[in-house]
Amino acid sequence: MAKRSRKVTHEQAILAYCLLGGLPAVAFAFAWMFGGDHAPEVRATVALLVLGCWLGFAFAVQQRVVRPLQTMSNLLMALREGDFSFRARGAARRDPLGDVLAEINGLGEILQTQRRGAREATALLSAVMKEIDVAIFAFDAEGILRLVNPAGQALLGQPAERLLGRDAKAIGLADCLEGEPNRILSPAALPRVLGRWNMRRTTFREDGRPHQLVVFGDLSRPLREEQLKSWQRLVRVLGHELNNSLAPIKSIAATLGTAMDRRPRQPDWEADMQSGLSIISARAESLERFLEGYSRLAKLPPPQAAPCALPEILNRVAALEHRLSIEIRPGPPVLLVADAAQVEQAVINLVKNAVEASLDQGKASVRVSWRLDDGAVEIWVEDNGAGIEEASNLFVPFYTTKPAGSGIGLVLCQQIAENHGGSLALQNKADRTGCVAIMRLPLPRA
Repeated sequence: MAKRSRKVTHEQAILAYCLLGGLPAVAFAFAWMFGGDHAPEVRATVALLVLGCWLGFAFAVQQRVVRPLQTMSNLLMALREGDFSFRARGAARRDPLGDVLAEINGLGEILQTQRRGAREATALLSAVMKEIDVAIFAFDAEGILRLVNPAGQALLGQPAERLLGRDAKAIGLADCLEGEPNRILSPAALPRVLGRWNMRRTTFREDGRPHQLVVFGDLSRPLREEQLKSWQRLVRVLGHELNNSLAPIKSIAATLGTAMDRRPRQPDWEADMQSGLSIISARAESLERFLEGYSRLAKLPPPQAAPCALPEILNRVAALEHRLSIEIRPGPPVLLVADAAQVEQAVINLVKNAVEASLDQGKASVRVSWRLDDGAVEIWVEDNGAGIEEASNLFVPFYTTKPAGSGIGLVLCQQIAENHGGSLALQNKADRTGCVAIMRLPLPRA
């Protein structure tokens, strides 16, 4: 069996090239030495000197070339193993070998900086995950849990040592890796956990393989806080309105009672009695309107969607207003799939507000138009009134600046628009006085 030929190394090749490069000079020296009339001692001395210089120079050239390569190899091996502290000497610019060493040193500094930044970012991420109050789980492509934060450990009631390395089914989260990526979990999904939880799932890659990040958020506490705030606002508004009506009623009733008990009665006691009863009746009617408006807002039924033509709705609304002629600007034909009665009621409220705002300014003008915009229709109701003074209170229930207003008109319009998947916005005109209300409603998909 033939032996395999041994491959010549780079170091051996350099030595061979150096020896071959000096061979002609050595041959010439020997030819000169043995061709002349020289003593044997001189020949031997010159021969040894020539051979020593030849071999010494070859080995010196070899080391001059090989050692920097070994240095670069050691540096690159250290970089590959993650040790970025080594630096090469002689990394001088304007020298090919020095340029290479300088670039390797620069690469080491860059990698060292990047690793330090990665460690700091990892430490920051770890601190955030420990402090955040949402449960975080990271699963690999096989559904094995690879990361969990303290909130996740508390959610499942087990330490990380008992959770990491187990599959999602074993820890009871297999259903969370399938289905809708963003949903409210049913009690059966987390049977050992109380309250309502929201689950969000996203996909990320590590080493080119897909992983899944599952985040759980407890909705119970925010919902309770919002409910408490809502009740506080409602009680505050109801108390304010009731006090506004009951306080004068109580005061006037006491005054009338005193007048009735007085002997002899005043000559004009009947007129005072009639005036007081009129005020009590007016305040009672105001309170009744307030409670009726609240009932309407609280009992707004869900929309009964059906095909309806928007231009016909707007023309009917304009015909209902007798205080002012409403200008209807023509627009494209639009067929909505909506609750026509609720949409009409919303537009009636917007037109009523626009008319009342314009009538206070002398020359009144109200214009209604519509336009298509990215899969939706926008209904514009414009006036030339004084504009909006406090935009932050526009959609606050029962807030009104009108003496006989209920404060639910705009809130009702907003609720109708949002129940149809749309929105309502009011803004002052930029170039002149007045306000524009824009109700946006989605169009049916083709």
